[in-house]
Amino acid sequence: MIPFQYARANDVADAIKQIAADPSAKFIAGGTNLIDLIKYDVEGPSRLVDISHLPLRSIEPTSAGGVMIGAMVPNTDLAYHPMIEERYPLLSRAILSGASQQLRNMASTGGNLLQRTRCFYFYDTAMPCNKREPGSGCSAIEGVNRINAILGTSEACIATHPSDMCVALAALEATVHVTGPAGTRSIAFADFHRLPDNTPQRDTNLEPDEIITAIELPPKGFSTNYSYLKIRDRLSYAFALVSVAAALELDGDTIKEARLALGGVAHKPWRSSAAEAALLGQRADATAFAQAADWLLHGAKGYGHNNFKIGLARRAIIRTLDQAARGKPQSVSDKKIR
Repeated sequence: MIPFQYARANDVADAIKQIAADPSAKFIAGGTNLIDLIKYDVEGPSRLVDISHLPLRSIEPTSAGGVMIGAMVPNTDLAYHPMIEERYPLLSRAILSGASQQLRNMASTGGNLLQRTRCFYFYDTAMPCNKREPGSGCSAIEGVNRINAILGTSEACIATHPSDMCVALAALEATVHVTGPAGTRSIAFADFHRLPDNTPQRDTNLEPDEIITAIELPPKGFSTNYSYLKIRDRLSYAFALVSVAAALELDGDTIKEARLALGGVAHKPWRSSAAEAALLGQRADATAFAQAADWLLHGAKGYGHNNFKIGLARRAIIRTLDQAARGKPQSVSDKKIR
């Protein structure tokens, strides 16, 4: 039995006060990742601060024309919300590609951003892992690294970020709203997650005493030409080996704007301004898509078992861009079961 204290936060201010008072405490909402980490002895919080009852469950339009999503909105509610399905179908499809229906019912929007890597060695406490124990080494580099990163890696870590939702949010250029003892601030989604460098233990730029309160979507949702493709070992309840979020704005056959993000290949959702710029003004065809794929994968490096990911990612990028250009997004296998 792992002993810990439990407390329920009454409001956001109370949650911040409780977490600031105990550096070893952790917030818990749906608990779909944290409970596993505790069971595997990766995390050992002395106190769990329950934030699941905070009034952060609304999905509302903003005055700027976007949408504000409360951090406690369950993944299922977000994916099936009429405003999201209609205006941001890329996000809806990405969410429905992840986990299982039961987990999506429990998982919170804010928690999805903060889920931790599924690297085998991060969960195996008998093996060195710089993310779990800084300075101990990265077992994955010379180990079984089939699921690990090919972009943005460092000598300290080759872990990947596991989220599907975050890949779509990166492509849509969402904003994360957080609150802490120093007040509130907004973080561009591109700046929220971190690359490992020499501090792989830090997944995000969220401070330990801050809490996510909302995720804001911009007005443009690319609701016509988009696709989310997830390549995985099995169709259901598996993390991406490679995933691609593609969103295009077309003028006839010419690309006016392009967004591309990769999942399953880096420590954070991976984007390249050069890849997106290479598509502007180009005819939406296989030649342009292949050039964008090469730019997006520039500098990719395999570590043995995951060498196949480079070619797989290139083919997936081209396929996803083709789907988006034709207005034929990848289908989602899960049925609409509430």
